[in-house]
Amino acid sequence: MRKTIKIIFVNCFAWIISLIVLIPVIIILINSLKTQAEAVSMTLIPPQKLQFNNYLQAIEQGKLVISFLNSAIYSITGSFIVVISCSMAAFVLSRNSTKINRFIYYFIILGIALPVNYVALMNIMKVTMLINTRIGISFLYAAVNIPLYLFITYAFINTIPKELDEAAVIDGCGPVSLFFYIIFPLLKPVLITVGVLCFMFCWNEFMLPLYYLNSSSKWPMSLAVYSFFGQFRQQWNLVCADIVLTSLPVVLIYIFGQKYIVSGMTAGAIKG
Repeated sequence: MRKTIKIIFVNCFAWIISLIVLIPVIIILINSLKTQAEAVSMTLIPPQKLQFNNYLQAIEQGKLVISFLNSAIYSITGSFIVVISCSMAAFVLSRNSTKINRFIYYFIILGIALPVNYVALMNIMKVTMLINTRIGISFLYAAVNIPLYLFITYAFINTIPKELDEAAVIDGCGPVSLFFYIIFPLLKPVLITVGVLCFMFCWNEFMLPLYYLNSSSKWPMSLAVYSFFGQFRQQWNLVCADIVLTSLPVVLIYIFGQKYIVSGMTAGAIKG
C-alpha cells in the first residue's frame, strides 16, 4: 500500500513539473494563432479563429528565410567539426595514454570550466580576419563545444575493448582504417548525442553572433527573433509565431535523436 502511494505521489509530482514547464510553450503556441487583439492578454484561451497567416507574416516581415539558412549553416558546420574532431582526438588521446596526451586532454577539457573572454577573442577574430564571417562563427561554435564533448567521447571510447584494435591491426588495418572502419561505427550513440546537443547549442546561441556578426544578412535565427521583437513588440501574435518557427527545428532534431541521447550521455558518464 505504501509503495503504491509513493508511486502515485511521484507520478503526480512529475505531472505537475511537466505542466509547469509546458505552460509557457502552450501559451506561445496558442497565441501564435490569435489575432493581434486576442494575443494582447497572452492567456490560455483558445482563439476564436485560427490565424495561420501569422506565420507567413512572421516569415516575410522578419526575413526568416535567410536567418534560417544562416542558422542551418552555422549549426550543421559547427556540429560536424565537433563530431569529427572530438571523435578523432578522443581516439588518439584514449588509446595513447602518455603523459603528454594526458596533459593535452586535461588542458582541452579545462575549457568546460573557463568562461569565454570576449575581448581577447575579438582581437583574435580580427587578426585572423574571421570576424563577421560565416566560417568564423562556425569555428567559434565548434571551439566552445569541443571541451565538453571531447570529455564525453573520450569516456565512451574507454568503454570499447582494446582487443578490437589489436585484432584489426593483426588483420592489416592501419591507424586511419582502424578508426573509420572499426571504431567510428561503434561511436554512433555518443556521436549522435554530441551532434544533437551541439546542434541545439549552435541554433540557440545568442551572445557569440551578437558580438562577432555585424551584418544583419548573416544573423542566425536567435538574433532574428531579437530584432523581430524590437520591431513588432506590440504584435504578440507575430512574436509568438516567430518564436514557434525558431524553436521548431531544434524540437524536431531532438525528437529524432532522443533515443540515442540517454545511452550516449550515460556511457560518457561511466568513466573518464
